[in-house]
Amino acid sequence: MDEHTRDYSVGPPTSGDPTGWRADRGASNGWEHGTLRRAVVHGVRLYNAGAFHEAHDCFEDEWFNYGSGTTESAFCHGMVQVAAGAYKHFDFENDDGMRSLFETALQYLHGIPDDYYGVDVRDVKATLDAALDDPSAIEGWRIELDGEYPDAGDADFAYADALE
Repeated sequence: MDEHTRDYSVGPPTSGDPTGWRADRGASNGWEHGTLRRAVVHGVRLYNAGAFHEAHDCFEDEWFNYGSGTTESAFCHGMVQVAAGAYKHFDFENDDGMRSLFETALQYLHGIPDDYYGVDVRDVKATLDAALDDPSAIEGWRIELDGEYPDAGDADFAYADALE
């Protein structure tokens, strides 16, 4: 584990035993990369609230913590593309741009465990794949985290604002 990605203040998953969580370490330091889990929680909540630019920023900021070729880097880069693609679709009505970003996201997410840091990656990939043919597949779609579909609150927006 890289020392700069540790954050012992990040709590355990609300359910399950996702890839990235080490229950044998205990609730205070169970994440392989606590900063990644923190970015995932805020990024997913913001995405689910339709704050795609802010979600993008959460994943992008964390992406820079990892070297090229790592699973962490590929996951973060893929999620950056997911948020950017939704931003293209909803804010710019640019479905060609969305498709291009989703195709790239699918490449990055290929081989990522289905439950990575609590995200239902299998559903993310299936939804992106469906949206390539029918962009309306992402309308109303929310990302699952720990078996739930959390929404953003003030703390999530404050986290994203602090990244700038």
